Amino acid sequence: MQYQYVATSVAGFVQQLAVAYIAQAYYFYVAGWIPEHKAPVETDAKILAQYDLALSKWTRYRRRKAGAASVQYLRYDRFFVILATHGEHPFFAAEGRALRDIRINPIHFGGYSIGCRQGRGGGPYHASVRLERTTCQELKRRFEAVALDWSVEEIARHIERLPYEAYAPSATRSAVSCAPSTGGAKSQGLSWSPAQPSSCAATQSNPSIPDSKLVDRPDC
Repeated sequence: MQYQYVATSVAGFVQQLAVAYIAQAYYFYVAGWIPEHKAPVETDAKILAQYDLALSKWTRYRRRKAGAASVQYLRYDRFFVILATHGEHPFFAAEGRALRDIRINPIHFGGYSIGCRQGRGGGPYHASVRLERTTCQELKRRFEAVALDWSVEEIARHIERLPYEAYAPSATRSAVSCAPSTGGAKSQGLSWSPAQPSSCAATQSNPSIPDSKLVDRPDC
């Protein structure tokens, strides 16, 4: 099976990154943008060859059992990320100081902050997809500007139409938290009660994401 690494939408990129990689302990990464003067396919070929990434699941499994790290490559448009699990691999020496830990430094892309958080009480780590701070602040300013004129229902409808997928913690819930707590609704004596967004996209198929077939949890 041909190695899949190109996402065709922001939503597909985020889904693949969070569900198939971060949730499977791909904690170490480098990320960047391919310059305009370079062809993405040339960069793809260079990275795939440098880190020997076009491997079968079985080969990855055997290498990881032997103590080697598993490395993955993912790109949307000109933005790319290379991720690795714990273990030995030339990737760590080659990237050096550029390396980041997703549990400490989230990836900011497409209005999202994609990271990894530990469960309550010292529980296991899980992928986290939230709206990044600047996106949330912009939404808050937008809603505050119309809070005196819009009803609760109007604000709720606009939140539901925001171009963000619902993950857990949900990006849509982040948007709800950005909505003003004062304004027209409060002045009318109404409480804020928007419809609850759907649960984590990782647990259900989503036909609106063209890249949904790209997600294939690595067994290694």
